[in-house]
Amino acid sequence: MPTPPAPSPGPPTPPIPLAELLASKELGLRRIAGPAEADLLWVHTSEMADPYPYLLGGELLLSAGVLLTDPDRYVARLVEAGAAALGFGVRPVYEAVPEALIEACDRYGLPLLEVPPETPFTTIARAVWRLMAQARHRGLRRVTRAQQALATAAARPDPVPAVLHQLATQLSGRAVLLTARGEEVHAAGRRPHPEAAAALARLARVVARERPGSPASATDTHGDTHLAAYALGGGEGLVLSLATRGREPGDHTVAGIAVVLLSLLAAPHQGADAADRSAALVRLLLGATPAEVAPLLGPHGPWTVIHARRSDGTTPDALTAGALGASLGSALVDAGREGDETVRVLLPATTREAPPQGSDGEKPRQPGEPGEPEKPRQPPRPPTVPPHPGWTLGVSTPTPLSALTTADTRAARALAHAEATRTPLKVDAPVTGLAALIPPDQAAAHARTLLAPLTPPLADTLRCWLSLHGSWDRTAVALSVHRNTVRQRIGRCAELLDVDLNDMDVRTELWFALRRE
Repeated sequence: MPTPPAPSPGPPTPPIPLAELLASKELGLRRIAGPAEADLLWVHTSEMADPYPYLLGGELLLSAGVLLTDPDRYVARLVEAGAAALGFGVRPVYEAVPEALIEACDRYGLPLLEVPPETPFTTIARAVWRLMAQARHRGLRRVTRAQQALATAAARPDPVPAVLHQLATQLSGRAVLLTARGEEVHAAGRRPHPEAAAALARLARVVARERPGSPASATDTHGDTHLAAYALGGGEGLVLSLATRGREPGDHTVAGIAVVLLSLLAAPHQGADAADRSAALVRLLLGATPAEVAPLLGPHGPWTVIHARRSDGTTPDALTAGALGASLGSALVDAGREGDETVRVLLPATTREAPPQGSDGEKPRQPGEPGEPEKPRQPPRPPTVPPHPGWTLGVSTPTPLSALTTADTRAARALAHAEATRTPLKVDAPVTGLAALIPPDQAAAHARTLLAPLTPPLADTLRCWLSLHGSWDRTAVALSVHRNTVRQRIGRCAELLDVDLNDMDVRTELWFALRRE
C-alpha cells in the first residue's frame, strides 16, 4: 500500500471533519467505503485519469469517473497524493458507484462518498467552505476569549499563578512554569500520567536557555497527550510547559499570548522602568487607550516605531514576533492581525546633549558657574537597530507619544522602501540640511497648498516614486500594485499639479513638500 506523503501546509482554516459534511442532510451524501473519520482541507473537482500532480493533500476529490478505467490504480494514486476522501457522483456516466471502486477504497483506507445526481459538486464545495468559515469564526472567538481571560489574570495581585491557572483552563490541560534545572515554580491543571510528566520535563530541558542554539519552543507526544515547551524571555531560563489531550486550532496562539505575558510577569528583579512598561502593556491588552497609558510610557519617550516582515514571506506568529521584540530590547510588540504579516515594535528613543563647553585644555564650566550657557538638547536619535537575519525592517524617526500615528505611517513607508530595494533595513531619516532651516509650520503650510490637488493615494504614490528615484518597478513592489497603475497615478499627478516631473527642480520641490506634509 502506498505511504501517504507528509501533509502539505494547509489553508489558514481548521480542517473540517468528514462527519460534519455527512451530517448535512440537504447534500444527501452517503459513505459507502473506507473509514468514517477524515479531515478535509480542500475541495477539488477533477475528471482526469490521474489527478495526482494537481493534489496538495487533504482534498475531498469530486469526480463522476469520466476517465475511470483502473479503479485500483486510481485510488492508489489518490492515497499516495494524500487525498482525504473521494466523492463519486452517479449519473450521467455511471448509474451506480462501481463495485471495483468501492473495493479499492476499502482496501486502501480511503473514505468513499456517494454523491446523488441532484447534488451539484459546487453545492458540496460551498458547504465545505461554509463549515470552514464557521470553524474559523469559532476559533477566533475562542482565541479572543482566551486573550481577555489571560490579560485579566495578568492584572491580578498574583499574576503568574493566575495566568497559569487560566491557561490550563483554556487549554483543558496542565500548565507548568519550570526553571532551567527543571524545578517547578508554579503549576495549574490536572497532573498528567507520571510517564507523560517525565517526558514533559525532558522536553522543557530542550528549550531551557542554558546553552547557545537552544530552540525557542519544542513539541512532542506521549500516547494521546500532546506536550509543548516554550522558553520565556528575560534571561532567567524559565520554561512554560504544557500537557494537553490533543491539539485544537488556536492552541498555539493562546500559548503564545501566555508566553508574552509570563515573560513580562515572571522575570525577577525587574526595575521600575520594566514594571511600568509591563503595566502599560497589560492595560493595553485590557482595552485601555494610548492616552490612558501615556503616564506610564511618557517618561521614556520619545518613541521609535519599527515595522518588520519576514524576508521569506511567511506569517510570523506571536512567539516569533516576541523574539524579534526581545532582540530589539522591547516587550511592546504587536504581532499583527488576520491578513496582516507586519510586526510592529515600539522602542524608546534616546536623547543626546551637546558636548561640554570650553576650549582645548580648558576645564569646562561646572553647572551653576557664572556665564555658563545652557546645554542645548539635540534632537532625539533613533535607537541603533541592526539588520536582523530573516527580517526586513522599516524604522521611523523618534516622535512623542501624541504623534505615534505619524511615526507608524513613516515606519510603514520605510518598510515598503526596504522591500522595494531589497535591503534588510531602511530608516526614515529626519529632515536635515537646508530643509531643516525653514520653520516647520511654514513648510507644512506650503506643502498643503502645493499638494492640495492630490488625493492621499496619489500623494503616497508620488512620494514613493520619488524616494525610489522614479523606478516604476520598485514603486510597484513597494505599493503592491501593477507597474501600469504606478504610471497612471504619476501621470495623473503631473496633470493635477501642472508640472513636468522630469524636471529636477520640480522633483526637488515636491519631495520637500511631501517630506513636510
